[in-house]
Amino acid sequence: MTTMTTQHINFKDMTPNQYVDGTYSIVNPQIGVTRAGKPYLKCILRDATGEAAARQWSFDEAELSELGSTGFVWISGHTQLYNDQIQVIVEQIRAVEVSDDEITALLPSTSNDINAMFAELQTILGTLTHPAMKGLADAYLNDDDLMAGFRQAPAAMSMHHAWIGGLLEHTLQLVKLADAMLPLYPRLNRDIVLMGLFLHDIGKTGELTWEKGFDYTPDGNLIGHIVRGAILLQFKAAIAGRDSGHKLPPEALRVLQHIIISHHGRPEYGAAKLPSTPEAIFVAILDNLDAKTSMGLEAARPLEPGMTTGDFTDKIWALESRIYRPDPLAGS
Repeated sequence: MTTMTTQHINFKDMTPNQYVDGTYSIVNPQIGVTRAGKPYLKCILRDATGEAAARQWSFDEAELSELGSTGFVWISGHTQLYNDQIQVIVEQIRAVEVSDDEITALLPSTSNDINAMFAELQTILGTLTHPAMKGLADAYLNDDDLMAGFRQAPAAMSMHHAWIGGLLEHTLQLVKLADAMLPLYPRLNRDIVLMGLFLHDIGKTGELTWEKGFDYTPDGNLIGHIVRGAILLQFKAAIAGRDSGHKLPPEALRVLQHIIISHHGRPEYGAAKLPSTPEAIFVAILDNLDAKTSMGLEAARPLEPGMTTGDFTDKIWALESRIYRPDPLAGS
């Protein structure tokens, strides 16, 4: 195993027909087969500025497990334009070790201050009014290991907020949206909505790993964040009742678990149940709003140098549409 090299070209600066020699995060390395029946390597390469598909047309299948052992690789090769997207053609590749400091240059990270975001979330959760709900929030916030993961975790592998700090950023955005909108829906239970939003994705702290690049943990593959989040809530509610002296009413525990297991909206999107309380409907719609708006904004960001895609992106399968890029008021 080698250490990280010092050369690195950011993906945002890559142009077609450019030589590449540097270290990148590797995502989902797997074996493909050419039309001639020969194995080749296909994967995604990432750094903090973006990502690109990569191919090595001559590859020994026996090297695949070693290649993904650290989550980071040194590569040499060149770029080309394929379907109007930058693609890296790899000539040499090997796994490398990187330091904690170097990880921030190789994985997408939030552009916001993590400490400030977490403090703002704590402030909003501090406005909960029911003593048992305040005790429940404290049971999570006082769990230092859980909150360390919550502050660092991405919200997804690739769909939305797929960067270090993404889970916190997504959660805070939802809580702020809800706090602004709840006065328009006075019959919604504010404590239930805010707590439901805080907890809806918290199982991702165990579902995803980011120390070796973004990947699913065994817990994520076998259980998932929805089930893990509902199980964790059962334990945290018991701890909160013991420590705060205010036991969470069983019905409140049930509707919070329902929010967690239904927040994906539909079974085909991963929901275990359809949202069946007003608060669960509100949470699921807000979650979908923030996730899909984030995906649309990422897809519509300005083109990289040398790319000539035009006004529309390729179809974004999660959005079931191609995204129109231009700002219709620009230059007017």
